Amino acid sequence: QVQVVESGGGLVQPGGSLRLSCVVSGTIFRVLNIHWYRQAPGKARDLVASIFNEGTTDYAEPVKGRFTISRDNFKNTVYLQMNNLKPEDTGVYYCCAVESIYNYWGQGTQVTVSS
Repeated sequence: QVQVVESGGGLVQPGGSLRLSCVVSGTIFRVLNIHWYRQAPGKARDLVASIFNEGTTDYAEPVKGRFTISRDNFKNTVYLQMNNLKPEDTGVYYCCAVESIYNYWGQGTQVTVSS
């Protein structure tokens, strides 16, 4: 059974930083493509950043230059380092692990950027 668990969210002031973690268990981690999504209140869930099994990364335009996605295949963990946070970054952040045709979602972690 595949499990996806996010952590690291919280309340931060504009300009601050947070690092989110996504731990995946129950499958072969190194073959997974991992994506971070976020969902603001009343809005759709949007793709934020991706890291593929060969290590390449991709980012949504609003976060380019501020967010960095990385993975540690020994710890079965993907990280999302978020710097220079803005109020519009507020939302629930979800990790999605993709293996072939299967998508595995975590429960999400809340990020609130406010002064």
